[in-house]
Amino acid sequence: MAVAIPALPELNEIVQGADPRRQVDVVRKISDLFAKGAAQFQPRHVELFDGILIGLVPLVEMDVRAKVAEQLAPIPNAPPALVGLLVHEDEISIAGPLLRSSPLIDEPTLIEIAAAKGQGHLFAISERAVLSPSVTDIIVGRGDRDVVRSVAGNIGAQFSQNGYSGLIMRSSDDSALALAVGRRHDISPQQLKELLEYSADIVRRRLFDMASPARKVAINQAMIGIGSRSSRTSASDFARALREVLTLSYAEALNEGALLAFAREHKYEESVAALSVLTGVSLTIIDHLIKGERHDPLLIMGKSLGLGWPTVRALILMRVGPGRQNPTTPEMEEAALNYERLAPATAQRVMKFWQKRPADPADAPEAASA
Repeated sequence: MAVAIPALPELNEIVQGADPRRQVDVVRKISDLFAKGAAQFQPRHVELFDGILIGLVPLVEMDVRAKVAEQLAPIPNAPPALVGLLVHEDEISIAGPLLRSSPLIDEPTLIEIAAAKGQGHLFAISERAVLSPSVTDIIVGRGDRDVVRSVAGNIGAQFSQNGYSGLIMRSSDDSALALAVGRRHDISPQQLKELLEYSADIVRRRLFDMASPARKVAINQAMIGIGSRSSRTSASDFARALREVLTLSYAEALNEGALLAFAREHKYEESVAALSVLTGVSLTIIDHLIKGERHDPLLIMGKSLGLGWPTVRALILMRVGPGRQNPTTPEMEEAALNYERLAPATAQRVMKFWQKRPADPADAPEAASA
């Protein structure tokens, strides 16, 4: 198919800095031409459009760039260099259409933009037809209320275990989010139980009323064994801590040093959230394990992560809490000896059990001694 771009007069002169009004006119004509014929263009034609528009589009006004982005967003063979330029724009009217629907935006680009740009960009990403756990982890950690509600209601979004923990924690003071999470088809029985545990009675009733017969059975089963929330750490405290920890993780700053700092400052929620992200074990399960009678779960987690004894010791002291009687010297010496003797392979075996089969709170001590 012949490409009609050469029919536009004095194109080189326009690209090199002639009258801005002519530049706008050329951009509109070329982008319209591409949008109309994209389905028939061969790769060499797309490359020709890309080479011309990449030099012109940055020179035109914002509303023109936004129009071009909107035209290109649904086109699978849109000029790739131009799409890559426009999707990184700070102006959401330009980047938004591409973030929502362009098939040319790959996962690394989505992760980069989600980690660096503002709430408008996050909201646009949250509306994509398909989202991986790597992207939704960032959205749950950085997004405001509207963004997180949007991604929770996106049936094409997938969530990691930590992503679901973040959604559940943030649902504790957001009934609309709790309803969106509770209606998801991919929520596991354990996650549903955690959601209901942190939800108000009115939210539980609404979830039950809107549920299918099968889901009503699951809700009834999840409600069995849910006790009082008064003795638990505030869900909103865990939500705040998880956001802080995920921010560190995205910045590649969540490491043994950060965990040690949390433990030495007796930041319980941050320590639990950090261990959850580092190990891949449910935040709720980590909480129950640490609150058990034994130090063994911390020894197992520490050995599986390759932590030094000073960090594990700090976590044990953090578990006891400031202002309370610390473990005796013989008790700590025994813990240190057990930690030295604990084989990494054994620790990893127990960790896989916790990761794949989150235990009921009542089962946590048994799991810890496995």
